[in-house]
Amino acid sequence: MELKPQDLLVLLKAAAHPGQRWTYAALGEALAMSASETHASVKRAVACGLAVAPARGEWLPLRPALLEFVLHGLRYVWPASAGPVKRGVATSFGVEPLAAKVNAAAGEAPVWAHPEGAQKGPTLSPLYRTAPQAALADPALHRLLALVDALRAGRARERALAAALLTAELDASHARE
Repeated sequence: MELKPQDLLVLLKAAAHPGQRWTYAALGEALAMSASETHASVKRAVACGLAVAPARGEWLPLRPALLEFVLHGLRYVWPASAGPVKRGVATSFGVEPLAAKVNAAAGEAPVWAHPEGAQKGPTLSPLYRTAPQAALADPALHRLLALVDALRAGRARERALAAALLTAELDASHARE
């Protein structure tokens, strides 16, 4: 079984909201995916060791494995491609907490092209096509996706900062479970 980008989106959504139990339908709605897509994503994540399913209908991301995959493999498996300047949803070092540490000039931070976006900048391909829409509805998920994008497409300094921040985010949310 091969992982797909939407599998990581599902895992990050669950990681962004520790302790919350999701039905596949609710998770699909929150991520603009179908219930069957989210179910298949969870099955692939469990098969690949990025999640566990202790009981029927229950599952949790395995944070240490998820963090290891994101930090060391993500940018090679699903690299981000840069595009022209457009209006969209800020990502990478255009989103807090990374934005405060990078201090980029206006219009320099990447965006996911999206009609509801408020920023303008060079475009970056989202991890999955519904990621911008899901991020607009969920600031915690947006923060994780932006850090993931910094790992996928950032320069060495941005990747190092994003790795430290993502590690802290996933460790802190794990402590709240």
